Amino acid sequence: MGRKLFVGNLSFETSDDDLKETFSKAGACEMASVIRDRMTGRSRGFGFVEMGSDEEAQRAIAELNGKDLRGRNISVSEARERSESRGPRPSGGSRFGDNRPPSGPRFRKDGGSRRGVRARKRSL
Repeated sequence: MGRKLFVGNLSFETSDDDLKETFSKAGACEMASVIRDRMTGRSRGFGFVEMGSDEEAQRAIAELNGKDLRGRNISVSEARERSESRGPRPSGGSRFGDNRPPSGPRFRKDGGSRRGVRARKRSL
């Protein structure tokens, strides 16, 4: 068990201080941060908390999972490391920023539509 916890289903008005205050009731809360959107600065609805020990982290999960914080029932669980490669997406589409060619329908080399190709053949 790690000391870092994932906190989900946060109200968009929840601040870092709100998280720290709430989790301090379960033990020593060393760090609390709400994750924000880079462009807008608005909360993304989740955050991370680091507790002082593994026992305090377990206590925080037991006491605070499903509890109300600013009108929302928060979900508290152990934080997991992000994997390097998430593998293929279930939808088969590509992620934004990938440099892979699209997996959808192939485009014609000359960029024309099928109708345009037929029209050129007839005019010859």
